[in-house]
Amino acid sequence: MPRRLQLRSAGTKGPPGTIAAASEAASRPHALASGDSPASAKPLLRWDEVPDDFVECFILSGYRRLPCTAQECLASVLKPTNETLNFWTHFIPLLLFLSKFCRLFFLSGRDVPFHHPWLLPLWCYASGVLLTFAMSCTAHVFSCLSLRLRAAFFYLDYASISYYGFGSTVAYYYYLLPGLSLLDARVMTPYVQQRLGWHVDCTGLIAAYRALVLPVAFVLAVACTVACCKSRTDWCSYPFALRTFVFIMPLSMACPIMLESWLFDLRGENPTLFVHFYRRYFWLVVAAFFNVSKIPERIQPGLFDIIGHSHQLFHIFTFLSIYDQVYYVEEGLRQFLKEPPDAPTFLGTVGYMLLLVVCLGLVIKKFLSNAEFCSKK
Repeated sequence: MPRRLQLRSAGTKGPPGTIAAASEAASRPHALASGDSPASAKPLLRWDEVPDDFVECFILSGYRRLPCTAQECLASVLKPTNETLNFWTHFIPLLLFLSKFCRLFFLSGRDVPFHHPWLLPLWCYASGVLLTFAMSCTAHVFSCLSLRLRAAFFYLDYASISYYGFGSTVAYYYYLLPGLSLLDARVMTPYVQQRLGWHVDCTGLIAAYRALVLPVAFVLAVACTVACCKSRTDWCSYPFALRTFVFIMPLSMACPIMLESWLFDLRGENPTLFVHFYRRYFWLVVAAFFNVSKIPERIQPGLFDIIGHSHQLFHIFTFLSIYDQVYYVEEGLRQFLKEPPDAPTFLGTVGYMLLLVVCLGLVIKKFLSNAEFCSKK
């Protein structure tokens, strides 16, 4: 059950505010006083009129009435609340990517049917992208149903990001990494001998990397979900910084592409991958900056409550980063289909994803059973 709404004094947890503002809020009648009907409650609340678990840093107004019904949550996407643009900045990209993947699978004009094993990694990747945006929209729309459901939705949101990260690694593994000189022992062995003077056969090292990259990415996906779920409890003082850091960790699976650009002429050999890869990481750095710094609302609390606060900017730049990623994954698929190696297996692609879903589900169930729903979002 959600906590009963209580007005708080200026000394309690919440966004920075003045004593006068808190006193004014305390003098107002309770929004959900006994006998009031839901229709008579004012549509938007201030930070001092909602439970601490729902308060966002430096966001002073625009909070929805608690608890809302599912119908009220859906209706709120057309009203000016502090969650409205959080929804639309991921719902519109969701529709764009859904259209994009439908064209790739069904309208691309290739001779490869949508169910061909060559496209299994693309299915894994597409499911991750679409699930991430869909779960983000769901969490932001229905986060005011109750404390327990709020926690559950955001746990699912974190799990979907981990799922997407692993799906990206699967696509990289099959479509991008085989074309890198860095992972070709016939190229790397003489390169190391000439540049470093080391007489080392790189065959074993490269084989070990290929064998470990997916299992390591799998473990990282589960570990990141655990860390982000724990960040919603009171022990974590900097939840946004922690979540940003742990979701950067799976990106390390793309290190071979970065090393390729340093050691070889990736710009000349594959300009599409080079440009979109680095532009993607620029967008990610910008997104991380806004997510951690809480700028601009930190500078002027209350001014950006509805439009322009950091979480909306974070959504926009993460969308741009994934847009660039989709572009070079599609290019990698085209190169893969020109000279496809052995076809990806069901167990090595979809099987991994299904196992990850089970593991992430167990993680979420474990955290929900602990009944710790103190949130810093």
